[in-house]
Amino acid sequence: MRIFTRDELRTLTTSPQAPCVSIYMPTHRIPTQNQQDRTRLKNLIRRAQESLQAYGLRPAEAESLLEPATNLLGAIPFWKDKRDGLALFLAPGEFRHYQLPTSFEPLVVVAHRFHIKPLLAFLGGNEFFVLALSQNAVRLFEGSRFGLSAINDLEGVPKSLADALKYEELIKQVQFRTGIGVGGARGERAAMFHGQSADDTKDRILRYFRQIDQGLRDMLREEQAPLVLAGVEYLLPIYKEANTYQYLLDEGITGNPEGVSPEELHRQAWALVQPHFQREQQQAAARYRQLAGTGRTSQDPKEIVPGAYHGRVELLFVALGRQQWGDYDPGTNRVNLYPEAQPGSSDILDLAAAQTLLHGGAVYAVERAEAPEEALLAAVFRY
Repeated sequence: MRIFTRDELRTLTTSPQAPCVSIYMPTHRIPTQNQQDRTRLKNLIRRAQESLQAYGLRPAEAESLLEPATNLLGAIPFWKDKRDGLALFLAPGEFRHYQLPTSFEPLVVVAHRFHIKPLLAFLGGNEFFVLALSQNAVRLFEGSRFGLSAINDLEGVPKSLADALKYEELIKQVQFRTGIGVGGARGERAAMFHGQSADDTKDRILRYFRQIDQGLRDMLREEQAPLVLAGVEYLLPIYKEANTYQYLLDEGITGNPEGVSPEELHRQAWALVQPHFQREQQQAAARYRQLAGTGRTSQDPKEIVPGAYHGRVELLFVALGRQQWGDYDPGTNRVNLYPEAQPGSSDILDLAAAQTLLHGGAVYAVERAEAPEEALLAAVFRY
């Protein structure tokens, strides 16, 4: 399963050759509902083929472009261990898919660019990570307000304390008292040491945590999302000493995370990160109000889209679940708006959001009622 990061966003927005097909659909975690999901994908592929033909492709060309998605219909292993939503992106020579913990509305978009706005919940201001630490396992999750999704490919990250430093001796000698657990106030409270000093044990665990931090460094190098630690109370300050990730939260989830479900970890992690996100969004809205009328703000897509493309947008509010169809020519900086989708047209709200993120701006994907003056698009310019 591919994690959706800013690197992935950059790939989706810069490399594809048109036509670009974006397919979103809900999926089910219960295996008995796999057939329903496959039927839905089959119907969406049919819609994509019709749109590609309207775009100008011959039937055989459309069928060839969509072949990687069609092949998934009979790939039984693919439908195991589904999350809540599936996003597929196809273009000539390009096929990417993501399983994510949010149930997308069924959607097919055929345009000059991929349609990425439904993914902004994972890059637009409320994504986070959870790192669950124990002697026997290291688990990393990406999360949003919708839930957690395990990141299974942790290349360079030790799988356990024993895996990192071959601590069979340490694991026998260090016995952690079981406390209240992940839902309690303290979890496992302390450690008992036999045959070696506490300083020596801490030093070994610190080395283990430095290996974890080093392994995560490349994976998270462009991320600005909060990282929440989950582990026994004794281990959390040691990991903070090893940590180099700038956005590690001071508060963590205390208790032994082994055997704790992703749903329970999400519940506790969201309680920690939600106030953080709310403060950021409130500060961004206050900044918009402060600068309104100075020429530094706009709700006009014809002004915002070129500004985003050229890196002028500092903050952007974009309405979820809404589209404004049009096209943009970077050569002339001209934006054309259409009342409904045209062959090859794009959602320019989507374009503004993607370009803002790629140029280091902050995007808040919100319900329209939460946007300044309930605008589809509202921006604060850097200059």
